[in-house]
Formats: sequence, structure tokens, C-alpha cells
Amino acid sequence: MVYAVVRAGGRQEKVEVGTIVQLDRVQAAQGEKIELPAVLLVDGEKITTDADKLAKVKVTAEVLGNLRGPKIVIQKFKNKTGYKKRQGHRQDLTRVKVTGIK
Repeated sequence: MVYAVVRAGGRQEKVEVGTIVQLDRVQAAQGEKIELPAVLLVDGEKITTDADKLAKVKVTAEVLGNLRGPKIVIQKFKNKTGYKKRQGHRQDLTRVKVTGIK
């Protein structure tokens, strides 16, 4: 079983070939191929964490499309002062499918 841990949008994701992952928005069109930097590679019993060896590892993914995450509501309130603030946020995301780990 081959899988890799990749860095994507300030987070790390565990991916295998065929995995569909949602990342922070990537500037790429639908159907385009992108490359994700590997942090760790597991190939059966062999685990690779060395930066020089990981520089040679290529994790490729295909962009499936852009979407927006769920709405979160931020509310601030201070007692006895009349201060209330309400704000919403939806994160811009990109959905990708991992096509290869070499």
C-alpha cells in the first residue's frame, strides 16, 4: 500500500491514488494537473521522511472544480456595553483527485 502525506493550504493531507481531497483554493482551471509537495511517503514497510529523497517524489492531482465551504458564523458580544457583532464566512475550496505518486 503506497500513500503520501502532502502539504496543501497550510494543512497536511494523507492521500492515495484515487483519493478526492478538498484544498484551499488553487489557481488552476478544471481538468488541469497540479503537483503537491510531499512531506512523508509510505511504500509498504519503507517510510521516507528525508527532504532530499522527498524532493524527487511527485504527487500529481487533477483539479475537479472549485466550490465554497459551509458557512460559519462569527459572533462577538460584550456584556453591559451594547456591543454585538455578527459576521459570516465561506472558505473558497478546490476539489482535486490524486492521480499518481511517483
